[in-house]
Amino acid sequence: MEAFLKVEGLTKVFETQAKTRVTAVDHVSFQLEEGETLGVVGESGCGKSTLAKLITRLLEPTAGSILLGGEDITKAHGKALRGAYRRMQMVFQSPMGSFDPRKTIGYSIGESLVNKGVPKAERTQRIATLLEQCGLAAEFAGRYPHEISGGQCQRAAIAQALAIEPKLLICDEATSALDVTVQQQIMDLLKALRRENNLSFLFICHNLALVQSFCDRVLVMRAGKIVEEGTADQLLRAPQSEYTRCLVEAAL
Repeated sequence: MEAFLKVEGLTKVFETQAKTRVTAVDHVSFQLEEGETLGVVGESGCGKSTLAKLITRLLEPTAGSILLGGEDITKAHGKALRGAYRRMQMVFQSPMGSFDPRKTIGYSIGESLVNKGVPKAERTQRIATLLEQCGLAAEFAGRYPHEISGGQCQRAAIAQALAIEPKLLICDEATSALDVTVQQQIMDLLKALRRENNLSFLFICHNLALVQSFCDRVLVMRAGKIVEEGTADQLLRAPQSEYTRCLVEAAL
């Protein structure tokens, strides 16, 4: 079966002000099947977030390729990139950054529906359904980002990502800024969405307990490279690399 997301040799090199070159992502290759949840773990600065930004084309790769649904999006721009965003969306660590502070939550969630030409009445109903699906009352559509809590804002950000009905959600530390209780609520929501919508996830997270409870497979990154790959249970119970063992011990 063709992988829904296929990354081969993906590399990103940054040039510093001192004219030195820093390789943030170093020849990373992996595949993600439809309906699968793939975790990415590693210490801060290992390249996890840069990898997510490369896949979503927020950053231009230095080398390598990205295939989404069998289509090469490595150099996609304009219409081709908009087409890719209909199949994948990203949920960020800071949900407030997903919203225009001058616009209501409902306006931001519905923006992609406007672009698709969805009529206003249908759009209003769809926004209400999305909010309710994500555990928020329909009335939240009329609120502004600063009027809701961090957990509520993250739920709204997930609703916004789901509006266009993507097949893949990329979550970049989407729960790390939340307290433990809200964090668990968001994880329960993501699990429900995975069951109901057959979503694929690329789940970037430093919390190994969350990764174990949510992910089918896990990639371990260090200094821009993948140093180990396996099921969550395999990596946590019998890590093969010294680096992974250190991560697991630090989490205990």
